Amino acid sequence: MITLAAEIITGQGESHLTALADGDLHRLHAGVVGPFRNLQRAASVAGFDLQIASSFRSFERQLAIWNAKALGMRPVMDDNGQPLDMANLSDHEKVFAILRWSALPGASRHHWGTDMDVWDPSAVTAGYNLQLVPEEYGIGGPFYGLSQWLDENSSRFGFCRPYAEDCGGVAPEAWHLSYLPIAREFERQLTPDLLRQVLENSEIELKPAVLDSLDEICTRFVHTVND
Repeated sequence: MITLAAEIITGQGESHLTALADGDLHRLHAGVVGPFRNLQRAASVAGFDLQIASSFRSFERQLAIWNAKALGMRPVMDDNGQPLDMANLSDHEKVFAILRWSALPGASRHHWGTDMDVWDPSAVTAGYNLQLVPEEYGIGGPFYGLSQWLDENSSRFGFCRPYAEDCGGVAPEAWHLSYLPIAREFERQLTPDLLRQVLENSEIELKPAVLDSLDEICTRFVHTVND
């Protein structure tokens, strides 16, 4: 039986969440709202409009993303951002190709409400189509200034960028912030055994290859982060 705590860790429970503001669609862990507001105010003083593009993501939502990629309904990119021909890959190779850019359902940091993708809408024109790609946050990109500011200041408020550098797991994501004081505890409790229990009872595509590789997945894509 999956406990309430396990449901929260794996994105199947939402009792730990609260809206960022009245009417706001974005929800965070109740203990993260205050620290994020403090970070947001400091960014505003520095001239940036720090806003959330994506916050909590449920197990079912992550599962839909995963399955769409596994079934060829959404593209899977290589390290250069080019679409892969998944038909030429083994199931094991498909699993690790998807994991470079999309978390395994049950193992996404977005499940915890501690993590969010951020941007600065004031740096672009109205109607801008946000891509969340490295070019937007690198030199010459519209969010380069915000990215540099976060590098220098986010840790003062308890935040880190867990995928700031390529450690052989998740591809670099300059837009991804994590509130470490709470995220560390979720990360500690997310074990291969817990994931196996959840995924065995799910409708995830490529299930045999995923279950065969859970230890490696946890090592490379869950517990290997920049903090």
